[in-house]
Amino acid sequence: MLLNSYIDIGLILIFLGAAGILTNRQHILLSLLSVELMFYGLNFFLVILAVQIDDAQIEVFALFVLALAAAESALALALLLSYFRIYGNILIRDF
Repeated sequence: MLLNSYIDIGLILIFLGAAGILTNRQHILLSLLSVELMFYGLNFFLVILAVQIDDAQIEVFALFVLALAAAESALALALLLSYFRIYGNILIRDF
């Protein structure tokens, strides 16, 4: 019963990240943070699912998702920094 509420928390994090992407119209950095929130919500959901099912492969997949989120954020921030150095701002409306 308690694990179902944790699954709900993971799904809420995923939907909050999606809502952050859909409602954000100005800043690319907030969109990146929303994508990260979605990745961490998915990771939380996968870990709770692995505990509930008792499967180690899901935990390995959760570690893969965590590494993917770290690589995505590093690459996105590097691209964002280079864009800022060239154009001087990071607003979405100027893309």
